[in-house]
Amino acid sequence: MTHKLTLTILIALCVIIAGCKGKKTQIEQTEEQTEIEEQIKEEVQPEQTEESASPLVSYQTQRPLSSLSALRGRAGIGVNVSEIDPVYFQNPDLDVLRQMGADQFLISYFSGEQFYRDGNYDRAITEYTSSINRNGEFIEALVSRGNSWLKKRDYSRAIDDYTRAIRLDGSRAELYNYRGYARAERGEMNQAVEDFTRAIALNKNYVDALINRSHALYQIGDYDKVIEDCDRIINLEPSNAVIWNRRGTAWYRKEDDDKAIKDFTEAIRLRSDYAVAWYNRGNAWYSKGELDRALSDLNRTLAINPSFAAAYTSRGNILRLQGNTESANSDFASAQRLQGR
Repeated sequence: MTHKLTLTILIALCVIIAGCKGKKTQIEQTEEQTEIEEQIKEEVQPEQTEESASPLVSYQTQRPLSSLSALRGRAGIGVNVSEIDPVYFQNPDLDVLRQMGADQFLISYFSGEQFYRDGNYDRAITEYTSSINRNGEFIEALVSRGNSWLKKRDYSRAIDDYTRAIRLDGSRAELYNYRGYARAERGEMNQAVEDFTRAIALNKNYVDALINRSHALYQIGDYDKVIEDCDRIINLEPSNAVIWNRRGTAWYRKEDDDKAIKDFTEAIRLRSDYAVAWYNRGNAWYSKGELDRALSDLNRTLAINPSFAAAYTSRGNILRLQGNTESANSDFASAQRLQGR
């Protein structure tokens, strides 16, 4: 096999990779749209988590009627992992590649992809490393190894690989999004925002990066910018219930309960079984002193998800205010039981 033929094989295979790497740019996603997010945990507050189909959902907690500015709890979100799933293309036969004289770095790379698809990330990393050792400028192996480290939650190594890939090709928006994701998972929200912003600068309609940036901005408390990003996402994906809910939580944090309720209501219209949106709207009604409406929404929340501990606490607060001490205590006990206390 001549060097020219080997080069032809490499080019052809890279074309296949590039064509298939247009992996679903979307978390996180758009949850209402698919069930990709079913494996993502959404935090209600530090002690409570809820399994849901939302990759990126912001939460708010009930503000005490005596002090509407005393915002408690924190936003919890998941992260879109759809983009770091395996490359979806017809698996090449590695024996055939060897017979054709393909370079070993390509064979190692495709072998790593097979292990990745099987969920064997350690073996995948070994193969990607072998590929990188043979060709340090083969960007696909660096990206795939970074994705494997991400799956293993080794964010530092993932960041290192994405950074190397960016040095080789700084024009690929998804690389900044991946690195931003890893940085966000490591709690480096300001750096994550920088990466997501770079991704968006390269692709202004990059929904995943917008969603992830809105999450990071929420985490650092920049609610005005959260709302701006949500506006852009809603313009691109008006049926994304998750983002209507997130924008509602940002309005809630800004103590604009009317706008928050409007957004939560739209999230519920788009997805009637969206327990988190019902819960959030219930708390917004509570903040306005509309206790009957709040109670109705929290009842609906618990009908959808009887394991939603925070909803029991919120409902208990209302029942206590209404003088129903026995029911309130029952709800508080349910919340403590679900929180493992």
